Amino acid sequence: MGESISEATIISWLKAVGDYVEAEETILEVATDKVDSEVQSPVTGVIKELRFAKGDVVKVGEVLAIIEESQEERSKKQEQSRQPSVISHQSINEEQRISDNQQSTTDNRQPAGNRKPSTVNQDVFLSPLIISIAQKENLSLEEVQTIPGTGTGGRIRKSDVFEYLKHRKYPLQRAVSHQPSAFSFPKPTVNFNEGKDRIVEMDRMRQMIAGHMVYSKHTSPHVTSYLEIDVTDLVNWRNANKDAFGKKHGQKLTFTPVFVQAVARAVAEFPMINVQVDGNKIVVKGDINIGMATALPSGNLIVPVVRNADTKEMHELAADVNRLADAARNNKLKPDDIQGSTFTISNVGTFGSLMGTPIINQPEVAILAFGIIKKRPEVITTDKGDEIAIRSMMFLSLSFDHRVIDGHLGGSFLRRVGDHLEKFDINTAI
Repeated sequence: MGESISEATIISWLKAVGDYVEAEETILEVATDKVDSEVQSPVTGVIKELRFAKGDVVKVGEVLAIIEESQEERSKKQEQSRQPSVISHQSINEEQRISDNQQSTTDNRQPAGNRKPSTVNQDVFLSPLIISIAQKENLSLEEVQTIPGTGTGGRIRKSDVFEYLKHRKYPLQRAVSHQPSAFSFPKPTVNFNEGKDRIVEMDRMRQMIAGHMVYSKHTSPHVTSYLEIDVTDLVNWRNANKDAFGKKHGQKLTFTPVFVQAVARAVAEFPMINVQVDGNKIVVKGDINIGMATALPSGNLIVPVVRNADTKEMHELAADVNRLADAARNNKLKPDDIQGSTFTISNVGTFGSLMGTPIINQPEVAILAFGIIKKRPEVITTDKGDEIAIRSMMFLSLSFDHRVIDGHLGGSFLRRVGDHLEKFDINTAI
């Protein structure tokens, strides 16, 4: 299902128990993070059992359904290979081993309600799904961080949270602050006016976006720096070359591939912007993969990724940007299209915004927003002295994680992106 994917949600079953299916025929649709995918049958046969229902969250590797292979298909495979199958024996042994391990773990584990609260682990990773469950169950961040995780590296799984809730007798007591609080605000009540107000349920993607945004603000102390730049030369270059570019490469020339190129070059010059935080360690990423925050027709947001952006020419970047944007608009993005981003950009100017304060796309440590390009009278210095001229101006806003990026690094990086755009080479070959 793509790198880093650990679970998926079943959207719908296209087949039922007793249905005949052909090999590679789609039998269900699943959602991984923000991308919907189809799952095909690996064999021809009859569906004997469906182990999960619509809406269930399933771990990668779990069995979804049992299909009884047709006799014709079985005979065909036996002709292709005469070697005896040992899969069933391996499966039995593996299942027994897992069962033994689970029994051993269960025997050594006390019920969650009888255990003392664990130490808060502030470094534990909380997925958007876990955050969403915590919000619905009124679990505080500190309380969630005390739940023992059974996933890889101690990661908290959905089953861990539900097991904790099953035995939870009272909420975790927060540490008492020695600083007296002047005010205490309860959660405000949302009043519903029958006949005038209406309720709109958040769809699955909006819930995941909400969880991801809340997690990011809880995790990273956000700081935003701003820079205004003159992109008159860049605008003139694009206007003069967009038609020829389209005829030569068969690609529409927008500002986005230019922005991607400028950011990729600046990231290469300031590699400590291209990092992720793992506890007390800083992981410096070797690849420069630029994520593009893209609005969907539904109003939701998705971040397709231009991989190895620092190694590509303008026409290659344009091809990647156009393909990803088109796939997003038509809901045809693949799981790999939204994985592996190391730095994200957001073109808020597309919606007419002068500037923005974007939220960091975790686990990255910075995100850059491009505002609208507007013509304004500006004072410029010429050979004749200072003059007022009509220039194309744009604001850049960089939000960064103050845990690992200080003002000097953030400001220097932002200035370098601005330099690449302001000093754009108008002789750049198309």
